Amino acid sequence: MNQTDLLKILESVQGGKLSPTAAVERLKHLPFEDLGFAKVDHHRTLRQGFSEVVFAKGKTPQQVAEIVHAMLQKKDSRHNILVTRASPEVFSAVKKTNGKTARAARFHPLSGVITIERSRETSGKGVILVVSAGTSDIPVAEEALLTARMMGNRAEPLYDVGIAGIHRLLDHRGKLVEARVIICVAGMEGALPSVVGGLVAVPVIAVPTSVGYGASFGGVAALLGMLNSCASNVTVVNIDNGFGAACVASCINRL
Repeated sequence: MNQTDLLKILESVQGGKLSPTAAVERLKHLPFEDLGFAKVDHHRTLRQGFSEVVFAKGKTPQQVAEIVHAMLQKKDSRHNILVTRASPEVFSAVKKTNGKTARAARFHPLSGVITIERSRETSGKGVILVVSAGTSDIPVAEEALLTARMMGNRAEPLYDVGIAGIHRLLDHRGKLVEARVIICVAGMEGALPSVVGGLVAVPVIAVPTSVGYGASFGGVAALLGMLNSCASNVTVVNIDNGFGAACVASCINRL
C-alpha cells in the first residue's frame, strides 16, 4: 500500500462509500503481518516509496512462497513484488502456492530474481544506466537492472565495456552523460567506476563483484580499489550487491 492507496481509502470513508469498519479491515495488517516465521512489512511503501523485497537465500522455498502470498492478498495494493537470490525451486513454490494471483511471475535465471509486475508507473525522473565491466559481471548487473525497473525507474544496460578495451566504453559516452544515475559493476581490480566517474557529472554507484583470480580475494580487491577511487562522485556498496545499488539509485532518481 502506498500513499495514493491510503488516500483513496480515507476519501471513500469521507464520501460515505466505505464504512469505517470496512476501512479498518483493509488497514488492520498495517504496519506488518505476522506469519510466525516472518513479519511482512505492508507499511514499507508508505515510509520508503517501495514495498518490502524478499531475500530468498537462507529461506525455504515454501517460506518465500508464503511471504509472496501475503503480499499478493492485499487487494488494495498493486505494488510490484521482487524476490532476489532465488532458485528455480523457489520460483516453482511461488507459482504453486499463489496460483492465478502469481500469473505475472517471472524467473530471471541469470540474476536469480523473481519479478511480479503489477504496476508500470514511473516515479524516477531520469534514466538509471547499469554498466558492467565484463560479461562475468552481468548477473550482478542484471539484479541491479531488474530492481531499478521494478522500483519505477527507466533503466538501461550497458554491458562488457571494461577498461581492458576502454574504446568500448568511450563509444557510448552519449549514454553516460545523459544518465541521471549510473550503477557501475566490476570485478578484478575494480577500476571501471573511477573511469566512468571521471567522464560524468552524476552520482556513480560502484558495485564490486566477486569475479577475479586468486588475489582478488572474492571481490575484496575490487571493493578496496573502489573505496580508494580518486573520482569524487563515486560511492560504493558491498560485494555483489546489485540490489542495494539499485535501491540507492532509485532514491536519487526520485529526488
